[in-house]
Amino acid sequence: MATAIKFGIGVADHSLQREGCGRGNRRITEETGRALQILGHAIEYLTDEYVHETANLSASDPQIQAICLLMNLNREVYYECPVIPTFGERLASFLRGNRA
Repeated sequence: MATAIKFGIGVADHSLQREGCGRGNRRITEETGRALQILGHAIEYLTDEYVHETANLSASDPQIQAICLLMNLNREVYYECPVIPTFGERLASFLRGNRA
């Protein structure tokens, strides 16, 4: 998995957005769910620690870079989960004769 650290408000990877990541629910396995939970706790812990210890926010700060890295990894793990087709998509597929 290639990971790029991005800073600023729009941290979402645009290549992930083009893959239709914004729609529907995802099928998340127990293992993936646990990984997301661990990453989320790590992000929360580092963020809380940074907020309580630091007065100035700087993109060059190693703690911010670590938080961004974890956020990007969290996003990648989530977007690797398959999208569950909506009822309308399943119905349309069924009516076309695709019985997947």
